[in-house]
Amino acid sequence: MTGSELPGVLIASGPWAPDDWAAPFRREQPHRPLMIWPDVPDRNDVRYLLAWKPPEEAFEGLPNLEVIFSLGAGVDHIVGVPNLPDVPIVRLVSGDLAQRMNEWVTLQVLLHHRQHLDYARQQASSLWREIPQAAAPEVRVGIMGYGELGRAAASVLRPLGFNLAAWSRSPKEDADIPTFSGEAGLSSFLARTDILVVLLPLTNATRGILNRSLFERLARNGPLGGGVVINGGRGGLQVEADLLAALDNGTLAGASLDVFEPEPLPTTSRLWLHPKVVITPHVAATSEADIQAEWIFRTIRNYEAGRPLPNLVDVARQY
Repeated sequence: MTGSELPGVLIASGPWAPDDWAAPFRREQPHRPLMIWPDVPDRNDVRYLLAWKPPEEAFEGLPNLEVIFSLGAGVDHIVGVPNLPDVPIVRLVSGDLAQRMNEWVTLQVLLHHRQHLDYARQQASSLWREIPQAAAPEVRVGIMGYGELGRAAASVLRPLGFNLAAWSRSPKEDADIPTFSGEAGLSSFLARTDILVVLLPLTNATRGILNRSLFERLARNGPLGGGVVINGGRGGLQVEADLLAALDNGTLAGASLDVFEPEPLPTTSRLWLHPKVVITPHVAATSEADIQAEWIFRTIRNYEAGRPLPNLVDVARQY
């Protein structure tokens, strides 16, 4: 496939600079039709749409569209679009993205496990005092959402000795740690969890799942004195008022939050100054666009060579 035979690519990258996503195509295949939204001379040329929070009209009038690529692991900004084209949707879960999420999750788990927030407060007061410390095998870490990112996080936390388990909406027959699934398994999973790592997609079923009822079902008999919530998934998963109430009344011993709704987190939010909360500005899995774009480019090349598309989204499940 050469020259004018190459299928066209449309990039609708929202707030992100489109040139980074275009770079591998321009470098490797300068003759491939490449369009940057909203400059689309001929919609008939578009076979691939690379999208992050695009306007609804970017999906319209593309009669030859074959594949939509989400420019991130989440697809909630795509699957809810009215009149979504009936074509495969690919989630971006490259090795680089998973590695960065692993780093963030491990950092947050260790931060709470080793009671760093308490030690930071002691340092601010020039206070030299040892805090009793449990060993990692005594701490039960539950991973909520056991897809590619959840499995990757488990592979890093396991060698550190943590007592791991996972929960997913549907059973995982090939899991290599104890797993729970569905509503029937959720309470049992939460009851054995001291640190809850949340890597769920945002769907109609998961919106607001991090609420008062869930927090109250987390273990209270562990070495941390209450549950800890680490959310690297989506801001729409958590109910902020319930989260704050649980932190205030001791139901939760701490939280690390990378995602919020809305974003940026308003300066008026009490989460900013809460002594039990760690906040990062949606950077847990921030990856270099050129690395991600290279993955998309190679995936398109493989697809055009007859190989199957990876990370396909089930639109009915919304992930």
